[in-house]
Amino acid sequence: MSTEVENWAKKYEDLTNGDETIKAMAKYYTCSFMFDMENAKVIIEMHDGKVKNINTNPSPLDPYDFALRASANTWREFGQPMPKPMYHGIWSASFLKDLKIEG
Repeated sequence: MSTEVENWAKKYEDLTNGDETIKAMAKYYTCSFMFDMENAKVIIEMHDGKVKNINTNPSPLDPYDFALRASANTWREFGQPMPKPMYHGIWSASFLKDLKIEG
């Protein structure tokens, strides 16, 4: 997979594992999920609220518990410091934008 995706994965892991709110709220959260971003797919494995592994080149049969699938533009909007309305959460984007929740 591209260096850009690998760099994103490392940053995601560092930010998630260093976030105090996630540490408090997701202490017992264990699951795996896929982010499908059109040109890139990643499977994130969480254990006790921490990122344990990010597969930046998953095969079609790699397991995960749920998937969030959206266009690259939707993911870019999610990543803004102040997202536009309807890009501020997965539920709103799934109702009025192109985000799909599967699993």
